[in-house]
Amino acid sequence: MSRLIQFLLKKTILIVDDEKNTRDGLQESLEDNYEVYTAADTAGAEAVMQTDSVDLILTDLRLGTDSGMDVLALALRQPNPPVCIIMTAYGSVDAAVEAMKRGAYDFVTKPVNIDRLELLIKRALRGTEVEKENVRLRERVDKQYGLESFVGSSPAMTHVFETIRQVAPSRATVLLSGESGTGKELAAQAIHQLSPRHHEPFVAVHCAALSAQLLESELFGHEKGAFTGAGERRVGRFEQAAGGTLFLDEIGEIDSATQVKILRVLGERTFERVGGNKPLHTDVRLVAATNRDLAAMVAAGEFREDLYFRLNVIQIHLPPLRDRRDDIPKLAMYFLRESAKENGKPFRELTSDALEHLVNNPWPGNVRELRAAIEHGVVMSGGTKIALRDLPKSVRISPASFAPITSTSDSLHLGQSELALIRQALMDCKGHRTRAAKMLGISRRTLHRRLREHPELESN
Repeated sequence: MSRLIQFLLKKTILIVDDEKNTRDGLQESLEDNYEVYTAADTAGAEAVMQTDSVDLILTDLRLGTDSGMDVLALALRQPNPPVCIIMTAYGSVDAAVEAMKRGAYDFVTKPVNIDRLELLIKRALRGTEVEKENVRLRERVDKQYGLESFVGSSPAMTHVFETIRQVAPSRATVLLSGESGTGKELAAQAIHQLSPRHHEPFVAVHCAALSAQLLESELFGHEKGAFTGAGERRVGRFEQAAGGTLFLDEIGEIDSATQVKILRVLGERTFERVGGNKPLHTDVRLVAATNRDLAAMVAAGEFREDLYFRLNVIQIHLPPLRDRRDDIPKLAMYFLRESAKENGKPFRELTSDALEHLVNNPWPGNVRELRAAIEHGVVMSGGTKIALRDLPKSVRISPASFAPITSTSDSLHLGQSELALIRQALMDCKGHRTRAAKMLGISRRTLHRRLREHPELESN
């Protein structure tokens, strides 16, 4: 690595101390590993921060007539605040603790032990890098997969988000469980996108769609002449996904022979093509999904126990839509905008009775079924809003377990689900009552009356 590249990769430290000997001594001790700036007071520190990017500030608490607290406050106002470490005399520890309460990372006492200081600096910079990377990862998943695959803020989905973010950077095998249509493949894509492998391939195989022989060839490839019709060598999905992520959907449907081969890949990271005898090495992160109870299948002798334990290192359960009804209004509006754009229709809204039926529907097909129902409504609607009559028959006919809906232009009889709709509408409209009333399909006067009856709707 050239000296120029080494220089560009160095973290920058600003030392602020009114004693020149202290500044020079600290600079000499740290400049081998860091790009070091110095300043004698708050004005000097501000001048450095205005012209150069600073990763860490090491400031004395007492700077003649100035104070390290002023340097700290100045640092925290920067667009990308540097981490701050306070230097203080032993008798001023209480003041240093106060600085930590205001945002300082830590403090050291004078005279400074250089070895301890360097360890503290490394830990502080490492912590800020982890925090920045977490922010980048969140932005990446929210931008590329968040809206389309994981709209919602229910506790169940929040837990899913946080688990994905935590496990994605690791190499651990992940088992995604849940009913069909809950978004397992999109969760697998998010895991891949948030991992260090995101520049490499994401390869998906739907195991239930292939016969045992075809699945084996699909996964591991085959040599020319391996079986009738094998006219040339085929590279399998384990090779195609090298360095990246292989997603095996409906893994509970694979036969026992293929289970053994997958177990070998997980244990030894080697496999052979069908009809071949040369071991091939692969570096693949495996994510599997199932809508079946694999533990019950193991107990029934239908799935290998050793493979189950290999797959089930981390399990993430995708909840059915009926268990996250608070997310339905937001999902419905997202799919509405998406479908309206795809079908060349002007933007539409949902009437209150249509939205009520959407929230109360059991959704056996989960998010996938909701998306289809909204697209049906967009295509069939002839007005400016999607009304109940525009939705599929399965949605229009409410289950008997739900109370009948009565709605007029100026009245809306509210149950708990309706309260949730109003709360969600206010959140989506950022508290704007007129827009929220329009979204709900009720008058502003009715919304005002309901808010007076239920003030808690605006307090959350």
